[in-house]
This record gives sequence, structure tokens and C-alpha cells, in this order.
Amino acid sequence: MFYDVIVVGGGPSGLMACIAASSRGARVLLIDKGDKLGRKLGISGGGRCNVTNNKDTEELIKHIPGNGRFLYSAFAHFNNQDIIRFFEDMGIKLKEEDRGRMFPVSDKAKTVVEALINRAREQGVQMRVNSPVEHIRYEGERVAGVKLRSGDIVQAACVIVATGGKSVPHTGSTGDGYPWAEAAGHTITELYPTEVPLVSREAFIQSKELQGLSLRGIHVSVWNPKGKKVVEHEGDLLFTHFGVSGPAALRCSQFVVKLKKQFETPTVKITLDLFPEQSVDELFAATMKLAENEPKKAIKNVLKGFIQERMIPILLKKAELREDTTYDNIPKQPWLQLAALLKAFPIQISGTLSIEEAFVTGGGVHLKEIDPKTMMSKRKNGLFFCGEILDIHGYTGGYNITAAFTTGYTAGLHAAAVAVDLKSS
Repeated sequence: MFYDVIVVGGGPSGLMACIAASSRGARVLLIDKGDKLGRKLGISGGGRCNVTNNKDTEELIKHIPGNGRFLYSAFAHFNNQDIIRFFEDMGIKLKEEDRGRMFPVSDKAKTVVEALINRAREQGVQMRVNSPVEHIRYEGERVAGVKLRSGDIVQAACVIVATGGKSVPHTGSTGDGYPWAEAAGHTITELYPTEVPLVSREAFIQSKELQGLSLRGIHVSVWNPKGKKVVEHEGDLLFTHFGVSGPAALRCSQFVVKLKKQFETPTVKITLDLFPEQSVDELFAATMKLAENEPKKAIKNVLKGFIQERMIPILLKKAELREDTTYDNIPKQPWLQLAALLKAFPIQISGTLSIEEAFVTGGGVHLKEIDPKTMMSKRKNGLFFCGEILDIHGYTGGYNITAAFTTGYTAGLHAAAVAVDLKSS
């Protein structure tokens, strides 16, 4: 059997590539090694599937710090507004939540997965599951198809590799596509975890004093060893038994990884601004006023309700303040230090969880070897890449899936065009 386009990998970019290619009349085969398509998509957005983000293009690019600018050409074919229209045209109503995140009104990822699979089937896409690919076949410098591990050979004019990265491997993302890319002459930039929880060996983390404590709307900053702020993110943070997690921590993770490598340092400092809207002086005055209003009360009790209660003993210890101190005995300098800690509570980060435990893989197929207008390889004719296998990564919040859908659509569109040109030549 000969196909115009074979898509390897049934995740968001692969399914979108199938839909784009088949919409142009291409005969398309989707091959996946698992028994179920769209598994990673099915658990995205906490099982609700955050299909894209409604921010304008420039803001989208800013939220894809891993080579987001590469996507300008792909967005010309299929951007976030096109993604929204695409799903709504299929009858999937979307709703906008905080920070521009777009979810199906059903709040079920299954709705999105089934819609994509059904659209692909309606357009004649053939699907083979439980069919791991051994390698991609070539004739000279042109793609000729794939060989399956079963020994079957499937011929095609174009092959789109949409196998994902190495994060969340139980969904099938185990890095299968990287050796195929290298065999085709591509460079794989160093792989590393991004959007991943941070690990700390601080005493208050190891003792689990703060485990399960959630901080809302704080600012988290990452500092290099020279004392320069590298990045600051606003959002929620969660203390865990091994360190910190939550959106704000995840967004800082790639910077921690890069700084550790760049400076060959065992730890990287992050600071938490617990009161982003107030200055140190304002916090000093506000907390002092609280103590003045209840002069007989121990400061550990005065501060309850103003500061997260579980953090009070740690903050007082760092500021060298006794918990039973009352208003008349408050030393000014340590109290000023307490106010400063509320604006910059330090945590030494020793690293991150593994790439397998990350939400997103950093690194991948080198973008200088990919045509940004088509997603076709500059090494082999008819070979395309899309999704997380590329050296593109964004923050959580609908940015990675946007990159997956736009690169998948672009690859599918142009693979179909290449295949049609070959047939007519």
C-alpha cells in the first residue's frame, strides 16, 4: 500500500497533521505505537485539555521562551484564533479562563481527543495502532516510507514525525523520534526538563513543615550566582515534600536548569515575593501596626491572618525574632528583616525532577535544519517534524499545545502539497 503521507505519532501535532494533509486530498496513514491515540492530550490541562491561549501573537511568542519566534511563519498558516475556530466549527464550544486559557465547555479532554480522531477518520485517514516504527526509509535523499518493528514496510511520499519528547513517558513520549532525526543527518540539541517541579534540600523542605501549603498570586524570581535576577514569574506556588511546584515554580524550572549548567553551581537561589503589591516599608509599617494594636500578644499570634500561619515560625527564625516577643520588645532591625523576607523569601534549589516527570521536554531537533514555513527537513526531502520533538517549548497555559497544533497543521499542509507535486511530475 502506498500513501501520500505517513504521520508517526497520534498526539496533538500528529492528529492535526493528519487532518491538514487529508483536507488537501492526500492519502494519509497515521501510525502509533500505543493502543490509544491522543493519550497525552487526554491528560492535558488536568484532564480538561487547555486547547490554546487567547493572547495576541506577540504575547504567545513571549510565553514560548524556547524558540517561540520560530513559529511566526507557522502562525501565518494556523494560529491560536484558527485553533479556536477549528474546534468551534466542529461543535466544541470553548470558554476562556484566567490568563487567556481556552478550555472546552464540557471540561473534558475526551471531547477534544474524540473530535480530532473523528475528523481525521471522516477525512479518510487510515489509522494503525500498536504499530511501533523501526525506522524511516529513504531512496537517496528522498523519503520512501517506514519500516515497522513487525517487519512490514509501508511506502509513502512524505513522512511526518510527531513522536513527542521524553516527558510523560507513560503516554508514549519516550523519545523514539530522536534517533530517526539523527539518522537523517539532524542535530538534536541537548534535552532537559522544563515545566517541572523544583527540588530543594532546605531544612524546612526536608522537615515537610510546609508540605501542601499553597501560596496564591505571589512572584517568584530566579537569581544567578552573581546576584542578578534572571527572570520573575507571577502565579501560584505549592510546597511539596521535595521542593516546590505549581505554575510559578514550573515556569522557573528551565532557568534553574540552564543556570546550574552555565555556572556549574550545585544550587540556584529563588525568592518568593509574598506581597507583590506592597513595599518593604509598607509591610514593616503594617505588621508593626498589628503588633501595636495588640501589645500584649506574642508576635507569632499577632501575625496570624496576615501571613500564612505555617510560614510564621520559619520567617521569625530567619529574621532572628523570638516567637514570644511582644510589641514593647520588638527590635527594629530584625523586624525590618522580617519585612524584607516577606518580599524576598529565599529558597536554595538543588535541581528539578527528571525529564520523565516534566510536563515538557526542552531541546530537540535543531530548528536551523527545519524550514519554518513548511516544517520540512533541510536534510531529507519529504521528511517533516512537528510538535514537541522540535526544539520548541513554552510555559504551561495552552502554549505548548498551540505550538503542537500550529506546527502539525503546517507540516500536514505542506506534506500534502509535496506529495501532490510528486504525483503530478
